[in-house]
Amino acid sequence: MNIETSQNININEIVSLIRETEDDKVLSEALEDYHDSDIADSLELLSQKERKHLYKAVGSERAGEIFSYIKYDVDKYISEINISEAAKIVEEMDTDDAVDLLEQIDDKVEEAILDRMDDHVEEEIRMIQSYGDDELGSLMTTNFIRLSIFYTVKQAMRELIKQSEDNDNIDTLYVVDNNNLFCGVVDLRDLIKARESDKFNELVLTSYPVLYDHEKIEDCLEDIRDYSENSLPVLDEGQHLLGVITATDITETVSEQISEDYAMLGGLSAQEDLREPLFESMRKRLPWLAALLVLGIGVSAVVGIFEDVVKEIAIIVCFQSLVLDMAGNVGTQSLAVTIRVLMDEKVSAKEKLQLVFKEVRVGFSNGLLLGCFSFLFIGLYIHFLKGYPSGFSFGVSACVGIALLTAMVVSSLVGTVVPIVFDKINVDPAVASGPFITTINDLVAVVTYYGLSWVLLINLLHL
Repeated sequence: MNIETSQNININEIVSLIRETEDDKVLSEALEDYHDSDIADSLELLSQKERKHLYKAVGSERAGEIFSYIKYDVDKYISEINISEAAKIVEEMDTDDAVDLLEQIDDKVEEAILDRMDDHVEEEIRMIQSYGDDELGSLMTTNFIRLSIFYTVKQAMRELIKQSEDNDNIDTLYVVDNNNLFCGVVDLRDLIKARESDKFNELVLTSYPVLYDHEKIEDCLEDIRDYSENSLPVLDEGQHLLGVITATDITETVSEQISEDYAMLGGLSAQEDLREPLFESMRKRLPWLAALLVLGIGVSAVVGIFEDVVKEIAIIVCFQSLVLDMAGNVGTQSLAVTIRVLMDEKVSAKEKLQLVFKEVRVGFSNGLLLGCFSFLFIGLYIHFLKGYPSGFSFGVSACVGIALLTAMVVSSLVGTVVPIVFDKINVDPAVASGPFITTINDLVAVVTYYGLSWVLLINLLHL
């Protein structure tokens, strides 16, 4: 049984439990065996009355965990709950999850919820909301253990137990002084193993990596990944501890970045999703499609220039798609390699130049092999299966082979240089990719293929 099938079974069981169990306590205990994510996915299968029954049965704390996993229609579910109860649920969520939820609901409802929350929690949420979406501060959470550098081991253990009631990120314990200045971290295992007579400040790792709230997310992803820690502290310029970024936050951010780049590779908006309205999706895609239509018309116009060549040697049209497709494939491969390299901010100009030469060499080598292969087999195909003379057959296959070699070299060059140039002028290289580069390569391939056919087959060989 795969994970997806198991998840569907769990969701169906949850729905049945909610519908069949009237007693709140019995339902709450029964749902303890199920993951919050599965319960969140079951909400869309329930009626409003059934959902209210669920919220009441599990209580605001568990409801907060469930709401953390809701992907769609958060505003609909929140609107089913009175504002005071909604405030209790949001208050129980991790601050970063609460911020994400509040972004998806009406501004007036958001303010009403915030006004009814505990002042301290409201302050933390508003602090995270104050950061731009591209800043690290927008990703941090206040769900962590904060200990004083002046504690004894016994005091630290007592405070850990006290704070763990509200915070579940306890693997790494963050240590500050009386002014909330970051002093370092203590590993939970070290504190557990410590004797009561040991000095707590001697357990503190003072050289722990830190992040700063206004740093750009894209600029830090590589460093964060290299550290491979469960969580990292986020400080302000004065070295005050504001929050932490967890491994889960980083995983989600990297996943979103990959999804965004993948969407851009296809000329799509990074924000599109399954439930987006038809006309909204059309509005986002049309500008790209219109630009590509203009470029496509340009490619077609170039083909029209070689109309006489097509009239005299009609069979060359059969192999146009082969040359164009190979050029597009090679360009996309070079583009993918280049974008991966550009993700490393430490790559020097010399290394970028080396990448260009490497991709051109790869394109030339592969183009030479495939060009020779095409020359041989296309020539044999035209001669034996189409019945053309050998001179004509291998003349056409030579055009295909040389065009293939040229197109693959140029495509490798374009697929590498264009994203590097875009990156240099601070434009996301993924935007410059996919359809844009493919269209450029189509233009180069068409000119090369039909130009060679005109020069070689008509003017030189007079075929």
